[in-house]
Amino acid sequence: MAPGPFSHPNSSSSSFILVGVPTLEAFPICLGILFCSAYILALLGNSMVLLVIVLDGSLRDPMHCFLAMLAAIDVVIVTSIVPKLLGIFWLHSNQIGYTACFVQMFFVHSTTSEESGVLLAMAFDRYVAICHPLRYRMILNRQTVAQICLAIVVRALLFMVPLTGMVTNLPYCHSLVVPHSYCEHMAVTSLACADPNPSRLYSISVSSLIVGMDTAFIAASYLMILKAVLGKASCRRAFSTCGCHICVMMLYYIPGLLSIYVQHFSQAVSVRAQVLLADLYLVLPAMLNPIIYSMRTRRIQKAVLNVLLPRKAHGCHSTQ
Repeated sequence: MAPGPFSHPNSSSSSFILVGVPTLEAFPICLGILFCSAYILALLGNSMVLLVIVLDGSLRDPMHCFLAMLAAIDVVIVTSIVPKLLGIFWLHSNQIGYTACFVQMFFVHSTTSEESGVLLAMAFDRYVAICHPLRYRMILNRQTVAQICLAIVVRALLFMVPLTGMVTNLPYCHSLVVPHSYCEHMAVTSLACADPNPSRLYSISVSSLIVGMDTAFIAASYLMILKAVLGKASCRRAFSTCGCHICVMMLYYIPGLLSIYVQHFSQAVSVRAQVLLADLYLVLPAMLNPIIYSMRTRRIQKAVLNVLLPRKAHGCHSTQ
């Protein structure tokens, strides 16, 4: 039985009702299998990437540090939404507590901001490696890498703390049924009986600023990389190492931008399409990122083999 409406934003006995994917409630088993499979692949793939980077001493360069951070962020993203989504599909567990809802919102939106920052850091890493190879270790030393990682997290917190304060202080006295599969900001604030536009304006403004700045700096990095590659034949092979980053970047930004602006500005797109797009934007990159890097990076392939087949790998190495 659904809980009654409430007007005080800090009512601990209150809960929201997550719909799941609107108009697709009749297919819970199929949807659950799809998302469960994606979740397992994302967990296994990103955990393996983290494991090989931690265990393999040769993968301690800045690029692999950023890759490890990306893998950790992807694990947090999918774990924030998929288990609850599977509960909705398979156990009909649609209720989510008031506090749990906003904790989920915080983690989802802060980690997506962090992922954009990691992609920018990876682009900067490729720029330094290709355009200033002799100064690479000096520019991206351990202290600088740690400061970059800290700045990525702090920026996400500076974005989310004010937004969380705005959203939690709204009174929710209308229907508590969230037309979404997780506590997405726009879907939750649509239930407020006060004006939600300040939080929405803040969200779209800061999101656009973060994505706009990051993509602009990434584009500038690749323009300088292309200039170096076209000018020096020796740099062309190094440019091939950017392929993984470009694939991951497109996989993140294209559906991400579509999801953000469709939910804010498009009334012609159905709620079902908006929810599926938002879910795929969070789950698909987390599932495919480790696959892309494992397939395109020989050092990670060798490290994975060393972890999975240590004796065999050692024996092959000793016979060479």
